[in-house]
Amino acid sequence: MTLYPIETGNFKLDGGAMFGVVPQTIWQRTNPADNNNMIDLAARSLLIEDGNRLILIDTGVGNKQSNTFFSYYYQWGDHSIDASLAKYGFHKDDITDVFMTHLHFDHCGGSIQWNKDRTGYEPAFKNAAFWTNENHWQWATKPNIREKASFLKENLLPMQESGQLKFISRGNDAFIKNSELGFGILFVDGHTEKQMIPHIQYQGKTIAFVADLVPTVGHIPVPYIMGYDTRPLLTLAEKELFLNTAAKEDYILFFEHDAHNEICTLQSTEKGVRLNQTHTFNDLFK
Repeated sequence: MTLYPIETGNFKLDGGAMFGVVPQTIWQRTNPADNNNMIDLAARSLLIEDGNRLILIDTGVGNKQSNTFFSYYYQWGDHSIDASLAKYGFHKDDITDVFMTHLHFDHCGGSIQWNKDRTGYEPAFKNAAFWTNENHWQWATKPNIREKASFLKENLLPMQESGQLKFISRGNDAFIKNSELGFGILFVDGHTEKQMIPHIQYQGKTIAFVADLVPTVGHIPVPYIMGYDTRPLLTLAEKELFLNTAAKEDYILFFEHDAHNEICTLQSTEKGVRLNQTHTFNDLFK
C-alpha cells in the first residue's frame, strides 16, 4: 500500500468563523489573517493505492460553481486535483473509490463536474464508487437551515442518479471487502451528523485524516472549535477523546485544511494535548 497527498486547491475563510469563540489575538498566532480577516486554507485529499484499488479521501471544492460563488472563498494558488494526481502518474478515471468524510461542498464538490455540453452534471470519477453513510446522506439531502448553504444539491444528487453512490455501515464491510487495507472509521457528530474520520495503518503508524474535527494545527487545543459546527459542545467531547487517544498512541494527523502543514505529531502537556512536530508527508514517509 502507498499513500499520496493530493492538493485539490486553496481557498480562504473568515478566521472568526473558523475559530468560533476564540479571540483573534490568540488564533492569529497560528493562522494569521489578511486585511479582510480571511485565513489561508487548503482542500487536501489523500490517495490510497492498495493493490488494484485507488481510494481518494475527499475531493475538494471542484470547479463547476459560479464566479459569484468562488468570489466568497478567495481561491489562491495553482493546485488542482488533475495536476496533483498526474504528479504521481494517475488520472481521475483510475480512481476506484471516493470516500467522503462528509458532504459539505469543500469536501465533495470535486466529485461532480459539468458534462461535456455544460447542460448538466456528471461524476468526475466515472469508474469510482462514491462512499458516504446513510445517516449523513439523509442529513445532507434534507438539510437544516444552518447547513443548507454547505450541502449543494448539484454535488449530491448526481451521485445518486449515476448509480455510483454507496453507503458505509459502522462495520464498513462492503468498503473493505477483498482488501488488506488497514482502514478504520471514527464517526463523529459535533461538526455535522456522522462525519467519518478515517484511520489508516501505514508503515507501522496510524494516520488519522482529521477532516473538520481538527481543521488545522491551530485547532489542536480542545476548545478551539469552528463556528460552523452544529453541536460545539459535542465536538468538545469528541475532540478531547480523539486527541488524548492520538497522543497516547502516537497517531500522525493528516490535515485537510491546513494550507501550510500537511501532517503532525502530538504530545501530552500539563495544558492538554498540544502540537509536537509538523512534517511534510513525503519527508516523513520516504
